[in-house]
Amino acid sequence: MSNDQPTSGQPPEDDPFSKKPPGSQPPPSSGSPYDSAPPPPPYDPGPYGGGPYGGTDPLAGMPPLAEPGKRILARLIDFLIISIPLYLISLPWGGAVEMSDNNNDDNVGDIFAQTYSGHQLLWSLIGLVCYVAYDTYFTHKDGRTLGKRLLKLRVAMLNDGRVPDTGSAFLRAVVLWVPALLCCPCLWWLINIVLMFTDKPYKQGLQDKAAKTVVVVTN
Repeated sequence: MSNDQPTSGQPPEDDPFSKKPPGSQPPPSSGSPYDSAPPPPPYDPGPYGGGPYGGTDPLAGMPPLAEPGKRILARLIDFLIISIPLYLISLPWGGAVEMSDNNNDDNVGDIFAQTYSGHQLLWSLIGLVCYVAYDTYFTHKDGRTLGKRLLKLRVAMLNDGRVPDTGSAFLRAVVLWVPALLCCPCLWWLINIVLMFTDKPYKQGLQDKAAKTVVVVTN
């Protein structure tokens, strides 16, 4: 018999059921991604007194917001990256854009009906799938479409600055492109451009508000 056995009535030191002194047990996990790392620095409330989704300003510690002019240029680059190949592919089938042979007395209703029916509607739907897939893939990948990469911009989640997940990236792309291609293209782009210049404090377009994202500067 070993002489190292614990005395009667005294549990071993590593007994998992023994009562530990106060302060010796680890705090319960809250499920936060910061549980295994030091907590982030406290946020600075900023001049606007906190964000619309609760608490202090979610932009604290994040890069500066992107300038609207750079955002517009990045979007134009992305538009050309998709639209030019799509148009060239459509040429053997008559082109993605049909030109009217009527006189100049066409009214707005006739132009709208001609644009969103038959051949043109098919290519609008094909274009919609391409634009949404393009935006969703690159936004979820690292927050940067090719246009944003060229201009050193990135889409980030408003609450913590991370890259958007697939659901947020898809929602953002749908809200941006479905009205722009199938409903009210000129008005939709105008609304978003105005919001990028006037929205306070985050310069969010409608797609950003829907997906709770912002566009920031990156290196």
